[in-house]
Amino acid sequence: MNKEILMVVDAVSNEKGVSKEVIFQAIEAALAIATRKRYPEDIAVRVAIERATGDYQSFRTWEVIEDEAKLEAPQRQIYFSEAYKKDPNIKVGAFIEEPVGSISFGRIAAQAAKQVIVQKVREAERVKIVETYKKRIGEMVIGVVKRIDRGNAILDFGGNTEGIISREEMIPREAVRPGDRLRGYLKEVQNEGRGPQLIISRTAPELLIELFKLEVPEINENRIEIKGAARDPGLRAKIAVKTNEARVDPIGACVGMRGSRVQVVSNELAGERVDIVLWDENPARFVINAMAPAEVASIVVDEESHSMDIAVVEGGLSQAIGRGGQNIRLASQLTGWDLNVMTEQEAGEKGEAEAKARQEVFMKQLDVDEEVAAILVHEGFSSIEEIAYVPEQEILAIEEFDTQIVEELRKRARDVLLTRAIASEGAVNTTDPNRDLLEIEGIDHELAYKLARVGIITKDDLAEQSVDDLMEIEGMNRDQAACLIMAARESWFADEQQDEGMEGRQ
Repeated sequence: MNKEILMVVDAVSNEKGVSKEVIFQAIEAALAIATRKRYPEDIAVRVAIERATGDYQSFRTWEVIEDEAKLEAPQRQIYFSEAYKKDPNIKVGAFIEEPVGSISFGRIAAQAAKQVIVQKVREAERVKIVETYKKRIGEMVIGVVKRIDRGNAILDFGGNTEGIISREEMIPREAVRPGDRLRGYLKEVQNEGRGPQLIISRTAPELLIELFKLEVPEINENRIEIKGAARDPGLRAKIAVKTNEARVDPIGACVGMRGSRVQVVSNELAGERVDIVLWDENPARFVINAMAPAEVASIVVDEESHSMDIAVVEGGLSQAIGRGGQNIRLASQLTGWDLNVMTEQEAGEKGEAEAKARQEVFMKQLDVDEEVAAILVHEGFSSIEEIAYVPEQEILAIEEFDTQIVEELRKRARDVLLTRAIASEGAVNTTDPNRDLLEIEGIDHELAYKLARVGIITKDDLAEQSVDDLMEIEGMNRDQAACLIMAARESWFADEQQDEGMEGRQ
């Protein structure tokens, strides 16, 4: 029994924290290197150590190649026909072996074995570190500043593990010295030639969230939920919170008694001032909360452009914008909306200008007088498309309009849209769709124009089509095609029922 090998394996495995199998493989590689040195030729050697006893054997190996192939390494390769004589079960690509004399482990320990073992152990350590920290990407880590290199902070995490906070990821003007303990957000793990390196950020909004999780037990208990965060590193931050229990005040819990909890977070981020914002499922209300301490007088939401116009009380514009646009920028990042802040007077003037512009569009394109256009604007209509395709009952609900006026407005609006579609096709020569095609439910001006381009001009033309015929239309699906055809055929069924009724009376 070779107890010396087993002792080395146990000692190195316990000291370095790597598996015994890795150490056994390193010793086998070292013994193989030393054995090859005994031969003048460049032979291939394999050493096999018995894991239980420590005993080992050495073998010279040859790779089996096809008889037609060129023998590029005579000392390491053998033709299949020759290998077959020694082992009838051998296959091309396999290896054939024969025992050779083993050298003593004691002689190797002072030479090649040491270097190979160290190298294998380092590789195993690197793999272990990478696997360990890759599982922690997206978490907060803490390390000791080892040195400052060109503005980059190099952190020591122990176990030959280093992390780097680049100058761009450092909090501006933060005083950091070797020996300081720093927390950061782990963004990435890189396995470089000199060893694994952790890429860490001190400016990421996620670090702010992780710090609050550390300081506020209610967050880890899922009684309070963090919905998002935005930062101007080292200066100011906003974090949105909501409660999952009606009796829990999320803002009060995050602030802590006399501001103790939020102060700990602020101190960790070099004095960064943190605003705690109450999250609301209503986007407008959430934006109003995020704009604090500015007082919002009114807000106009534009879903299409995903923006909001915010009017603040007179004298509060500078506070709403913040120094260098800080407050409005953080509120925009936190809520995910483009925010335009202005005074009440500016908001009023902008609203009037937009209303006047829409009114002029309606007057010009629908050929209506100023009074009708003003009513449409006042009732919230902002485009020709809305007038053409909103449910008819919505327009009929306007007190000043009757059925005749509504039908005429919708007809004119659809004519405008159809004209636009035709004009957008430029010089393409096509037949205009008939009005009865546009009257079918589910057909707008764009689809009517597409149908006209393939020769479907009237309602009857559509009724005569099959589902497969309509599948040639861009963007059409089978369900939509079937519904349109059935809608076009409704007049047929009505005519049949009328004929049957007349025959019955006769």
